[in-house]
Amino acid sequence: MIDFRSDTVTTPSDEMRAAARDAPVGDDVYRDDPTVNELEARAAELVGTEAALYVPSGTMGNQIAIRTHTDRGQELLCDEQAHVYKWELGGIPQLSGVQPRIVDCGERCVPTPGQVREGYVEEDLHRPGTGLLCLENTHNSRGGVAVPKADIDAAADAAHDLDVPVHLDGARFLNACVALDVDPAEMAERLDSVMFCLSKGLGAPVGSVLAGSEAFIERARRTRKLFGGAMRQAGLIAAPALRALDNVDRLVEDHEHAARLATGLNDIDGLSAPAPDTNIVMVNTEAAGLTGEALSAACKERDVTFHAFDDHTCRLCTHLDVDGDDVEEGLARIEAAVDEA
Repeated sequence: MIDFRSDTVTTPSDEMRAAARDAPVGDDVYRDDPTVNELEARAAELVGTEAALYVPSGTMGNQIAIRTHTDRGQELLCDEQAHVYKWELGGIPQLSGVQPRIVDCGERCVPTPGQVREGYVEEDLHRPGTGLLCLENTHNSRGGVAVPKADIDAAADAAHDLDVPVHLDGARFLNACVALDVDPAEMAERLDSVMFCLSKGLGAPVGSVLAGSEAFIERARRTRKLFGGAMRQAGLIAAPALRALDNVDRLVEDHEHAARLATGLNDIDGLSAPAPDTNIVMVNTEAAGLTGEALSAACKERDVTFHAFDDHTCRLCTHLDVDGDDVEEGLARIEAAVDEA
C-alpha cells in the first residue's frame, strides 16, 4: 500500500520505539517528567519563545491557545478556509465561547493589514470586540502553501497596532520554514503563540507543542488541564517526539517528492496539479471526466490511497514513510486507474 492520505500516517522508527521504552518518566502534571521537560525546552528554543507546552494534538493546541488568549463572547478573526474554523468541530464557540469572524484571504492565505483593520471590532457597550487573530502556515486547505514571513509579519503588526494578540496554527510550521529557508525563531518572532505538530512530517507517534511567553504558557497549562489534556508519565510519548525534532532538515525530501508527484500527475491526461510549496499536492480531475471520489476509489483498488478534497479535487501528501520509488510506483498506478476509468 502506498499511502498518500496524510503525513499523519507515519509510523515511529526503531529509534523512536527504543526511546519510548527507555525514557525517564515522572508525573507531568507535577512537572516531574524529565523527558517532557526536555521536549518543551527544546521546542521553545527552536521557535524562539520563552516556554512551550506539550499537548496531545494540534487541534487541542489551537483550542487551548484560543481559550487562553480570549474572553468569552469576543470575536476571532481568521481566513474562511482556516483549519481552526473548518476542521476543529466548531471548537471556537464550543470551548471558548468566541465568535469567528471570517475573511477571504485567497491565494495570500493570511489577511492583509487592510483586512485585519476592516475585520477588527472595537469593544463597546454593545460589542465584545476582537480578541484574537489566527493565522495558518502552512495553509492546509489552500494546498500546503508556505506563507512568506513578510505576509505573516504584516498581518501580525496590524493586529498588534489594535492591541489584538496573534496565534499561528503551525501544524506544518516547520515545513514552511524549510521551504522558505527561514529560521523558525525568525518566522515566529512577531507572533504571540505558535502551535506546531510533531506527529506529521516529523514522524512522532503522538503530540504537538504550543509555544509562547512564560506567562501565556502558565495560563495555557491550566487550560490544558481543563480540556483533559494533562498527562502523567508522558515521557513515553515525549521521547519519540524528541527524536522527531531531529527530522526537521529532512522535510526537504518530502517537498522534493511532492514536486515530483505533481509533475507526474500533470503528465497524466486529464489531471492537473499545481507545483506545491511543501508536501501537499492538490490534483484536479475534471478534465479526466472523473470526480475526486471516483479517482480515489479507483486508485484504492490499486493499493494507492489518498483523499477526495471536493467534487473534482484530490489531496495527496508526501511524508517520512514515502520514498522516491513509492512516488514513481504511485504515479504508474494512478495513470493506470485514469486510463481504465
